[in-house]
Amino acid sequence: MRNFVFVGCLTLAVAVVTSALAEENPSPTLKEQLQQKSDESGKRFPPEMLQKMRDAVQSVRDTGIEKSAKQVGDQAIDAELTGWNGKTVKLSEMWSEGPVVLMWYRGGWCPYCNLQLRAMQQELKAIEGAGAKLIVLTPELPEKAKETAEANDVSFVALHDKNNATAHKYGLVFELPEAILPLYRDRLHLADVNGSDAMELPLSATYVVDTKGKIRYAFLDADYTKRAEPADVVAAVKKVAGEKGK
Repeated sequence: MRNFVFVGCLTLAVAVVTSALAEENPSPTLKEQLQQKSDESGKRFPPEMLQKMRDAVQSVRDTGIEKSAKQVGDQAIDAELTGWNGKTVKLSEMWSEGPVVLMWYRGGWCPYCNLQLRAMQQELKAIEGAGAKLIVLTPELPEKAKETAEANDVSFVALHDKNNATAHKYGLVFELPEAILPLYRDRLHLADVNGSDAMELPLSATYVVDTKGKIRYAFLDADYTKRAEPADVVAAVKKVAGEKGK
């Protein structure tokens, strides 16, 4: 009996210590993970390449795309898209049932996209627990998107935004600046990944849409190393879901 009590106390003590350590060393935020990845890239690539990438980001920002794309208060655009599992999803049918999170990622070749996908997977229960659905869109071909999902161990199915058609309607698409075009065309083989010769990409945008199809949260940044923080997305979803219940 004494041994049983001792083991029970020891187990409780270990659990308390583990919990305390978790509180002292919380998991890094997505922002922190993205910054770490950016710092690593800064050490791996030559300065001239890094400057080209920074200049490219600025040239995209200078187009005004962050302001011309769909914003908070705008009506979301409906569309029908098919995922790599062969199932077709109509966006308006999804948001009529409850709030939705619309998230674009550029492709599995993008390490920042992969970090975002994994971070959103960790918050999937919180999103769904608030009565919302996560809808992920990407220009990469379905078979590529499936590979991306498997590589990142995510359970949600990405929808194929063929030729960036839906992203165009949201005003998210930009042409790749000339200075970095060879990287995407010749090294990343973007045409093969997307099944299109168009040298363009969508912003890595995230929206929260309410049951009336109105955009209630929007993250738009020309800098591909910046993404919506999952905690902020969950907070936006909870706010919309809470208003629905009133």
